[in-house]
Amino acid sequence: MTTLHIPNITVTTQANVYFDGKCVSHNIAYPDGTKKSVGVILPSSLTFNTGAPEIMECVAGSCDYKLAGSDVWVKSSAGEKFSVPGNSKFDIRVTEPYHYICHFE
Repeated sequence: MTTLHIPNITVTTQANVYFDGKCVSHNIAYPDGTKKSVGVILPSSLTFNTGAPEIMECVAGSCDYKLAGSDVWVKSSAGEKFSVPGNSKFDIRVTEPYHYICHFE
């Protein structure tokens, strides 16, 4: 099920802009200290590095992703999630705007 609304959060209004504007996100925080980001990736092929483990939740659009150490591209569409290990990286290909929530573990 796709997350449509996130109640009771604090939003950082200053955007995180990566890859010359191809990825734009905003940080959100819950009262218990849990942090996430909500954003969009515009059509492109990008490589992201991770610090903490992440779960990428597709809210709208779709992407193909490939985790570090793999040669396999996997499709992720609205309502689907994929996990990325900490201290790693992943490649992502987007042909339409990909709206996501990044859950930091």
